Amino acid sequence: MSFTFSREEAVLFDQQDELSAFRDQFYIKEGQYYLDGNSLGLLSKKAEQAVLSLLDSWKNYGIEGWMEGEHPWFTLSEQLGEKTAPLIGAKPDEVIVTGSITVNLHQMLSTFYQPDGKRTKIAADELNFPSDIYTLQSQIKLKGLNPDIELIKAASDNGTTLSIEEIDRVLTDEVAVLLLPSVLYRSGQLLPMKELTKRAHEKGIIVGFDLAHSIGAVPHELHDWGVDFAVWCNYKYMNNGPGGTGGLFIHEKHHDRLPGLKGWFGSNKEKQFDMAHTFTKADGAGAYQIGTPNILSTAPLIGSLELFEEAGIHNLRKKSLHQTQYMADFFEQKLRSFGMKKVTPSADEDRGGHIALQHPYAAGICKAMKAEGIIPDFRAPDIIRLAPAAFYTSYQDLYEAMQKIQRIMETEAYKNYSNERNVIA
Repeated sequence: MSFTFSREEAVLFDQQDELSAFRDQFYIKEGQYYLDGNSLGLLSKKAEQAVLSLLDSWKNYGIEGWMEGEHPWFTLSEQLGEKTAPLIGAKPDEVIVTGSITVNLHQMLSTFYQPDGKRTKIAADELNFPSDIYTLQSQIKLKGLNPDIELIKAASDNGTTLSIEEIDRVLTDEVAVLLLPSVLYRSGQLLPMKELTKRAHEKGIIVGFDLAHSIGAVPHELHDWGVDFAVWCNYKYMNNGPGGTGGLFIHEKHHDRLPGLKGWFGSNKEKQFDMAHTFTKADGAGAYQIGTPNILSTAPLIGSLELFEEAGIHNLRKKSLHQTQYMADFFEQKLRSFGMKKVTPSADEDRGGHIALQHPYAAGICKAMKAEGIIPDFRAPDIIRLAPAAFYTSYQDLYEAMQKIQRIMETEAYKNYSNERNVIA
C-alpha cells in the first residue's frame, strides 16, 4: 500500500470510511487530535446515556434497582459478559465483567497457580506491565516461595519486542503458569497467542493473557485457541471510562475449579442470599467475581458495547490496521532522518492498535505535541505511543497531526520543553 500523505487523500479516505458515522457518537474536543485511545478511550453519547440511565434507576428504584429497571444491577455483570464474549471469541458463560486487571489477575493466579512437585515457576516476560509482575511476585510469595527464583522472564533482544523462540525457551517442565500480554504496551507488538498457547499446553503449562491493549481493537478466538484464562481493563479501546470495571475470561473446561479467592458475588445467585457460610459457586465465569459489582463504573460499558455490536470488531480491526499503517509509513518516510525510530512490528498480524516511536527526547516531543493539540502517550524512558481509535479518529485528524509532528521535528520545537515526564505520563 502506497500513501501520498496529501490532504486530498485524507478526505477521500474519510469519504470511503464505512465507520465514519460513529465519530459523531463521541465527544471530541474541537482543535484536538486525540491519539491516546490505547490509554483512555473517549466518552461516547451512548455510554453517557447509560450512566444517566443507571443513575435514574437508583433515583427511582432505590434498593429495588438490584432487580428492577431496564438493567437490573444483580445480573448486570453477567449480561455484559455475554455481550463482551463475541469480541474475544468466547462462549457467553466464559466471560464476566468484574474487578480490574490486577484484582482479576490475583483471582486467576490464586485459582490456577498451585505449585506441585517441580512445577513451581511462573513464566512471564521482561517487558510486561509492572502491575502484572507485582501480582505474580505476590502470588509466589503467598505460596511461601521466592519470587526471585520462581518468576522467570522471557528476555527481549531489543528492549521493545519479544520472539516466540525466547518465550518458548522459558517454557520448561518447571513452569506451572505462563502469563503474557496479548499486545506489548511499549511497542504495540501483537503476540501469536494461538501458537504460544499450543506450545505451552504441549508442555503441560496453564496459559493466561492480559488483553489490556488488544480487547476492542483486535479480534480474538480465546475459546477455540484453548486459552485457559484472560484478564483485561475496559477503559482503553472499550471506552468504559477512567477506572471502569474490567473483565475476565475462564475457559469452560475449568469451570469446575473453585475460585482461589471466594467472594459472595461468586455465589450461585439463587443461593447467595441464603447467607450460608458454605460457598455454593455460580456456574461459569461468574463464580470468579469477588465483591459487589461497581455499578456506576460498569454503566458506561452498556452503551459502549452497543456501539461494538453495531460496528463489528472485524470492521474496526480493518480500519485500525489501515490507520496504523498510514502512520507507520509516514514516520518511516518523513521522520526517520530526525532520529525517530518506529519500534512497532510492520506486519499486520504482529501489530496491535497503536504505533510506538522511540526517540531520546521522547518526553519533550510529547509536550510539544500537546502544545499543538495532539494528545500522545509517553512511556519512560524514550517511547511515544500514538493510537488512532477506529470509532472516532478520522483520516483528516491523522493528516493534520502528522503534519504538526513533522514541523515539531523539523524546527526542533521540542527542545523548548524539558525531557522529563509529568507525574502521569
